[in-house]
Amino acid sequence: MSLLVAILAAGRATRFGGGKLDAPCAGKPLGQWAVDAVAAAGAAPGLIVTGPDGPDFAQAALWDGWTLVTNPAPEEGLGPSVALAARHAECVGAEALVLLLADMPLVSPEVIRALLEPAGHPVALRYPGGRPGVPARFPAAMFADLAALTGDRGAAALLQGRSDLRLIDGDPVVLTDVDDAASLAHAEALLRR
Repeated sequence: MSLLVAILAAGRATRFGGGKLDAPCAGKPLGQWAVDAVAAAGAAPGLIVTGPDGPDFAQAALWDGWTLVTNPAPEEGLGPSVALAARHAECVGAEALVLLLADMPLVSPEVIRALLEPAGHPVALRYPGGRPGVPARFPAAMFADLAALTGDRGAAALLQGRSDLRLIDGDPVVLTDVDDAASLAHAEALLRR
C-alpha cells in the first residue's frame, strides 16, 4: 500500500515568539524529532508543509529525501496545511496519509509504526476523554474532505463520530506539544530522562 507521511510545520509560533521548530530541544532542533521518529519507524521520507519562511530543520530534511510544500498563508490556521498535504497525497497516488505535527517531539517510532500498518479505515491516537487526534492515518477516501479544510479546523474534526475509526493508545507523554518556552523546557526534560 502506498502511504505518504506528512509533517505539518507551517505554524507561525506566535505564543513561542517565532522560530519554535528550530529551537534547540534535547540536542537537536524541535522539528527534527518528528523527522527522526519517522525514519526510526522505517517509513519513507514524505512531505513537510512549511510556511513561507520555512524552518531550517525542514530545509535540512531535503537532503534525506523529504519534499517541502509551502503553505502561503499559515496565519489562516491549520486547515490549509492539512488540505495541502491531502492534495499532495492525492497527486502522488497515495492510498493513505499519515499526519504528524512538528511540535510534538515525543511521538515515538512505535506510535508511528502503528499508523503505518495497512488499514482501509482511519486510525488515530486516543486523547483524554477518548477523543481522536493526530498523529493519525487517513485513507484515500477521506482525502477530499481533508483537502476542503479551511481555517483552524484540523483533521481531527473529521474523525469525530466515525464508526470505522480505530484508536490507538500510547504513553500520555506522547501527547506533549510545544507552544511556548515552558512547554519546550518540559518536553526537553522528558526527552532527556
